[in-house]
Amino acid sequence: MAELENNKDLMSVLWSGADILRSKMDANEYKNYLLGIVFYKYLSDSFLIKAYDLIYDEKPETLKIALDAYKEAVEDESGEELKEEIRSEFHYVIEPELTYTSFAQAANDNSFNREQLQKAFNNIEQSDEIFADLFADIDLYSNRLGTGDQKQSDTVASLIKEIDKADLLNTDAEILGNAYEFLIGQFASETGKKAGEFYTPQPVSKILTKIAINGQEDKRGLSIYDPCMGSGSLLLNAKKYVKYPEYIKYYGQELNTSTYNLARMNMFLHGVVPANQKLHHGDTLDADWPTDEETDFNMVLMNPPYSAKWSAAKGFLQDERFSDYGVLAPKSKADYAFLLHGLYHLKNNGTMAIVLPHGVLFRGAAEGKIREKLLRAGNIYAVIGLPANMFYNTSIPTCIIVLKKHREGRDVLFIDASKKFEKDKKQNKMTDEHIEEVLELYHKREEVEKQSYLASFEEIEENDFNLNIPRYVDTFEKEPDVDINAVLTDMNNIDDELEKVQGELVAQMKELTAEDDTIMASLNSLIEMMGR
Repeated sequence: MAELENNKDLMSVLWSGADILRSKMDANEYKNYLLGIVFYKYLSDSFLIKAYDLIYDEKPETLKIALDAYKEAVEDESGEELKEEIRSEFHYVIEPELTYTSFAQAANDNSFNREQLQKAFNNIEQSDEIFADLFADIDLYSNRLGTGDQKQSDTVASLIKEIDKADLLNTDAEILGNAYEFLIGQFASETGKKAGEFYTPQPVSKILTKIAINGQEDKRGLSIYDPCMGSGSLLLNAKKYVKYPEYIKYYGQELNTSTYNLARMNMFLHGVVPANQKLHHGDTLDADWPTDEETDFNMVLMNPPYSAKWSAAKGFLQDERFSDYGVLAPKSKADYAFLLHGLYHLKNNGTMAIVLPHGVLFRGAAEGKIREKLLRAGNIYAVIGLPANMFYNTSIPTCIIVLKKHREGRDVLFIDASKKFEKDKKQNKMTDEHIEEVLELYHKREEVEKQSYLASFEEIEENDFNLNIPRYVDTFEKEPDVDINAVLTDMNNIDDELEKVQGELVAQMKELTAEDDTIMASLNSLIEMMGR
């Protein structure tokens, strides 16, 4: 219970920092300031806690005490040795005057200097390749922060004071990671359509992860790959469902620079050590990655941009990711290019789960040829239809396609989960109960009336390799039979009631009088007409 309260308190403090910036810029901009400064506080606090532990072999009571001890050690001959010991584990060193604790003190004393914070960011970025350009999206000199140096500095100082209320000293990595996830989710809600760049709603993430991880929960050194990782939230979900979370190896790629930086911060805040995070900034389709280290993975999870444009250049027909299929995904719809990229990087005994629009299930031409080839090879294991309006960036219904590389049989399980949701503000939301229902259908792998169907390869072939879910799962609800006699009785009752009311109205009208002969003539004509 105390852990839950700590979690809520931390979320509340971190989110309150957004109030300082909300009136100055939109969520897609201020998320970079808030998340970046929270991350710097995490790096600084972790550094001071480690320094104190190395000096006194215990946890400090406060960060101020830790800072004082660190200052004293730095002035001593053993200072450099202490720094190097921390550097070997953390990959960075922070000087006493550049710690977050020092900045918070200065902000409270009205002596904060944003030049120092910029210097602190630069030092971290230059300390190791894993931190390169990490704070590039935080412009401490932006006019959005206010007009003139003083107002801009005051805004940053206010944010530093607010975030300083977050007690990271007594917060474990999981709570901090969850709080960071909460922030990312809140930004996704406020950002709307732009959120598709960095966030997959948790219910969808949970289904994808639990499906792909099934049977691999006990594997030590589980490898996970997301070629369109966004903020890294989908990758990090796996920690919740495995026996050895500390040994998971995460591989992710992201094109958007801001989102790539967000993912790197997210990894650290979830306690993932540098050796276990291999994140790459680049275009997933244009240049294959990874190519020179581990290249296939136990799990592949993907929520790529839907029906995105790509070059579809002829040279890709010689690319090992696509060469087996004889055709390329069309220029205007890269959905199958993403799918084939992910499948190429899947281990022979692994599982891949990808979210895509329903069009990939039935569109013809090149996509139809690729789909047929996948079905003939037995690669498509299941198709799950999700509710519409699940995502912040689109209201269209989507589906999860589950793929395997080598398996016996070529049957495909179809699940219609389109009605498994409840309304939640702007989006539809799947509850834990809905998620468990879908997972139960997935594991049963059999026909359940109006919910799931296991189609043989022959049935799919007869359907010309069309995977549109309604072809296999009949959700038609028959209308109840109409009782004609009851309808006639109701009509007669209505006629009787109408006649009665009309008679009462005519009687009341007969009592009306007027001195104007024209009005009386019109009234009498109306009475005569209604009395027929």
